[in-house]
Amino acid sequence: MIRAFATLVFVALASLPARAIEIQEITSPGGIRAWLVEDHSIPFTALSLMFRGGASLDAPDKRGQMSLMTSLLEEGSGQMDSVQYAEAVEGLGAQNRFDVGDDALSVSARMLTENRDQAAELLRQALTEPRFDPDAVERVRAQLQAAIRSEATDPNSIASKELARQAWGDHPSATSINGTLESVAALTRDDLIDATNRILARDRVVVAAAGDISAEDLGKLIDTVLGRLPEKGSVPLPDRAELQLTGGVTVIDWDSPQTVVSFAQPGLPMSDPDYFAAFVADHILGGGGFSSRLMDQIREKRGLTYGVRTGLSNGVYGETWQGGMASANDKVAEAVGLIRQEWDRFVEGGVTDKELTDAKTYLTGEYALRFDGNGKIASILSGMQLIGLPADYVNTRNSKIEAVTAEDVQRVATRVLHSDQIRFVLVGRPEGIDATN
Repeated sequence: MIRAFATLVFVALASLPARAIEIQEITSPGGIRAWLVEDHSIPFTALSLMFRGGASLDAPDKRGQMSLMTSLLEEGSGQMDSVQYAEAVEGLGAQNRFDVGDDALSVSARMLTENRDQAAELLRQALTEPRFDPDAVERVRAQLQAAIRSEATDPNSIASKELARQAWGDHPSATSINGTLESVAALTRDDLIDATNRILARDRVVVAAAGDISAEDLGKLIDTVLGRLPEKGSVPLPDRAELQLTGGVTVIDWDSPQTVVSFAQPGLPMSDPDYFAAFVADHILGGGGFSSRLMDQIREKRGLTYGVRTGLSNGVYGETWQGGMASANDKVAEAVGLIRQEWDRFVEGGVTDKELTDAKTYLTGEYALRFDGNGKIASILSGMQLIGLPADYVNTRNSKIEAVTAEDVQRVATRVLHSDQIRFVLVGRPEGIDATN
């Protein structure tokens, strides 16, 4: 799948269901570990594979290598060209989807129980015998280059890319996974084969499944799909990125009546003892939609934007506390000032009992709504493994939210929220606000 600007961020993992579920941790006969949630009510299985490293494993000066390769995995394999392969998958009532972000290459598959073995064989073929036919390569290359051109004319993408560049320095996460027109044009078939060797390996993969399959049958299935992959990837996984952000304002000139704003400051990893206090704090500050302080101050009371939102962004290679909005050029300076003001007010004044209760009620109450299908279950469980969460997270998460106190929120706000550390990237022609270093 070609995306205009993509990162694989696991914010959704803070939104898993409240009801207890049973996760089986299994090991296939071939030694591949997997998590399974059995559900025999519907005769199909959802399988989620995530290969660590994702687009961060692009070779030097070959940005876009993983994006192009991933999009070609469904364009023919073995003896089948792209049309024949698509017809074979569709004929089984199956689905195979391939996507890539900075953290992982993701495979989502759906298989009917009655022909699960045939569907698994087609998935194996896509991962181990991709064709990379010249006509398919050129067609998908053109699609990727169209996405790159779209990035260059979208102020939201421009703002996000500039913020990522400043945040992550020379780490691959600092640039778009789609690469540049020049880097994509230079990619060869050998580069695509090299990309598969870099990432499609058994030591890279995490596996999860949900649906109408037993532990024994899942072990056999994943050995079928993954057993012929190389044991190890051909290059080491990237190191974690070191956050480079400094506070200040970056202005990118863009002829528009409004200015797009992206902003970020240092965040917290999910392993941090204060993470859930920060999660609750974020909901109150800017993550809670119309109930958040930023929305109240900037939209409801002053009409400076249609919407402003914040979120804890947690990936494998780094984390930020970030947000975004858009405002008229003559209003954006006031809106940016209010963000800083609300940051400081949060630190100085803490939260009210009502804000804390409402946030915890919402965050725990909406939890179960996120876990409403086998495909989602499998994807969430593989994402948990990717970032190192334990299997019992799905059943303990709400208790961690409930345990957060006003003092916890105050402590993490004092520790982390510093308005002078926020980097704002403004794309437009803002009035009354100057760029700073």
